[in-house]
Amino acid sequence: MKNSGQARAARRALLGLLGTSILAACSTLPPPSAGWPEAGSAPDADDGPQGRVPDELAREASFLALSLVDTPYRYGGNTPQGGFDCSGLIVYVYRRAAGLALPRTVAQLAQVGLAVPPSAVRSGDLVLFDTRGRYSHAGIYVGGGRFVHAPSSGGTVRLDGVRARYWAERFSGVRRV
Repeated sequence: MKNSGQARAARRALLGLLGTSILAACSTLPPPSAGWPEAGSAPDADDGPQGRVPDELAREASFLALSLVDTPYRYGGNTPQGGFDCSGLIVYVYRRAAGLALPRTVAQLAQVGLAVPPSAVRSGDLVLFDTRGRYSHAGIYVGGGRFVHAPSSGGTVRLDGVRARYWAERFSGVRRV
């Protein structure tokens, strides 16, 4: 019995060290490269660089993305019937709305098109997030401070606010395709 008590104490100490290490690692992540403008400071602007996709088709992409809200999440998924992961959603939407073939991973999507400051974000722009110390999540900006994305296993495609604390703290950039 004495050994099991010592083993339990050792496990607790190890878990405590592990938890402390994880918290310390998270606190060393660099801050986002740029934050979102304050609410009401006119994002969805018409300034900023022009991407390859005309504005009308980018808006069409945002409408198509909105129509896919509540589609089941599936890792590796890229169709409404089979479900979507975040990059599969983006690839599907841009292929259907604009006839554009985009790369399949978030890391590759982070290199596509033109970097855009958050103050010039438009419907159809890609919003990128760092949830793991690298580009690891993306969605399609649909206006009004919101984006459509496929966030997690067991969930569905959904509409979230870019200024929500979780996403604002992990925001990494905007790309215009």
